[in-house]
Amino acid sequence: MRFVTLLLFSFSFLLFKAGATDDSLARKRDTLAVFQPVNGAQYCKCVIGILNPVNNCNENYVFDRSLYDYKVDTLPQVRFWRNIMNLHQDSAIICFADSREEIEKICITNWNCKSELEKKTYRDSIRCGRNLDSTSRILLTTGKKFFYDFDRTSQNFHRGINCFVANNVDPWYAQAILLIESPNKLQKSHVGAYGPFQLMKDVARMYGLKVNKYVDERADFDRSAFAASSLIKSICIPQAHKMLDSMNIKGFSDEELWFRLFVMHVYHAGAYNVQKALYAIHPTAGDMDLIYTLWRTQTARFKSASQNYSQLVLAAMLEMNERNHALARISPSGN
Repeated sequence: MRFVTLLLFSFSFLLFKAGATDDSLARKRDTLAVFQPVNGAQYCKCVIGILNPVNNCNENYVFDRSLYDYKVDTLPQVRFWRNIMNLHQDSAIICFADSREEIEKICITNWNCKSELEKKTYRDSIRCGRNLDSTSRILLTTGKKFFYDFDRTSQNFHRGINCFVANNVDPWYAQAILLIESPNKLQKSHVGAYGPFQLMKDVARMYGLKVNKYVDERADFDRSAFAASSLIKSICIPQAHKMLDSMNIKGFSDEELWFRLFVMHVYHAGAYNVQKALYAIHPTAGDMDLIYTLWRTQTARFKSASQNYSQLVLAAMLEMNERNHALARISPSGN
């Protein structure tokens, strides 16, 4: 059964790859092309073809215009994380935890030279100046430019998109995960997730990957992509629908930005933890306000990293769009 599954996956992948490639004349005429999904299935209207100057071929790229329609590029949380993504690790930004409003950019060496009393006095002075109580959190976040290697991770977009489509999964998720989970190199998280899609051992094994002391197929891009897309298709999206249905939130499209971000929270934190957060806020509608409320909601196991996850997705997608010069004429700034 495993062999048959892999054979069908490989055959679907080849069909998609052949169907999504433009002829040489089209490649030379334009840097952008409309994505043509295999077998006529409209998996993702956001996928376009962008000319790769290295091989002179159109490669698939997710360009989600709704990011600009919802003006998420203007949100302080998203701006904050874009600044962090471009900041060297020897620097940091001090901000208000709830709004991510920037207070000051500092040198880590200078901050570490301060005593604990000096750090407390500094924070207290900021709270006093803003008439905030002592429970208002003021955070220090170091630069993550070393981690968010956009040039490196973008080399895998085309391959990841193709893998997800071959498994009948919205490729929006492929690009989102690649951008924020392991964008600079294969590495293991503190909880044991590994590979380009940061899969846990049990999840990888559930979808047929070998993970033992001799081999770890989570490092195999195609196998890892298959497992990640299967997880989204068979667990994350169905669980997201189940949770929202329990809140009587219906009548939405799976391609809406807020729903995709909600699914990403399930991918990262797990359905149980997202459900606890959802029940804490009791949303009455499916929209971006639901996501924004999750950013301010904490439960036992839905804390800072879980709150930040969709903020990172938005920030990384916007940052990648700005870095991609081929998007100049279709992005809002190029109109």
